[in-house]
Amino acid sequence: MSVEEKTGPRPQTVNPIKNLFAGGFGGVCLVFAGHPLDTIKVRLQTQPKPLPGQLPKFKGTFDCFHKTLVGEGVRGLYKGMAAPIIGVTPMFAVCFFGFGLGKKLQQKHPNDILTSRQLFAAGMLSGVFTTVIMAPGERIKCLLQIQMSTGETKYAGPMDCAKQIYRKLGIRGIYKGTALTLMRDLPASGMYFMTYEWLKHSLTPEGQSVTDLSVPRILFAGGIAGISNWAVAIPPDVLKSRFQTASEGQYPNGFRDVLRELIREEGIGSLYKGFTAVMIRAFPANAACFLGFEVAMKFLDWLVPGM
Repeated sequence: MSVEEKTGPRPQTVNPIKNLFAGGFGGVCLVFAGHPLDTIKVRLQTQPKPLPGQLPKFKGTFDCFHKTLVGEGVRGLYKGMAAPIIGVTPMFAVCFFGFGLGKKLQQKHPNDILTSRQLFAAGMLSGVFTTVIMAPGERIKCLLQIQMSTGETKYAGPMDCAKQIYRKLGIRGIYKGTALTLMRDLPASGMYFMTYEWLKHSLTPEGQSVTDLSVPRILFAGGIAGISNWAVAIPPDVLKSRFQTASEGQYPNGFRDVLRELIREEGIGSLYKGFTAVMIRAFPANAACFLGFEVAMKFLDWLVPGM
């Protein structure tokens, strides 16, 4: 059953401002739930190719998790979390605001239920909105996540990392990888929100409102939406992580050089490095995100019902 065919009570009017605040809270929930496996993902994606006769530093997701935990403790799994926490509230706020705005712009009437294509388009708009905030945070996060695995402490923290990059390369260095972030987030965000909205309506019993969906069903819809998002996003995310952590001038032609090098040296499968870590993280992190969003929306509806 498509979203547009679902019968029953209409949802509440879309309010992008409420989406803004609720999305920020949802993003904080996502980071706390998912950052450890994001660290594992980045370390797997950026580990150098082993020399002939040598084993890779990490054999896979669980080996990377074990070595990080043994070598650095629990804090090692949360390396670089300050950057996404600082950026995640405005980033997810803007993300959900962009989605709410995208929905509202396509509605002929305030309570219209949008088609799957319209939801995908609204999700893509949210990806455009978030890139300005997302790209610098991703750049700093990736650099901090890999420095411990290399044994070199170049940056004291997120602010020090940002200052060093800016001093050396200016604003262009802070926004390195923006095009790849867009390539990742436009289709992935479209898939993310379309899947969540479709599942919400599909899981709502006949005659009931989607706003009354149970917690387990919200968690399930959010988790599957996260998996759908990353199924689309992983290849450009691998390219982005490699490009953002490369030394200056290593890839003069941008992501095309990264893509050629990866396929030439490691094969097409290298575009799915960190797949297991991403998929293990995707369900609980995004389930937490959407649950946080829905809880915050209910609170805002109670606090300012006429807004």
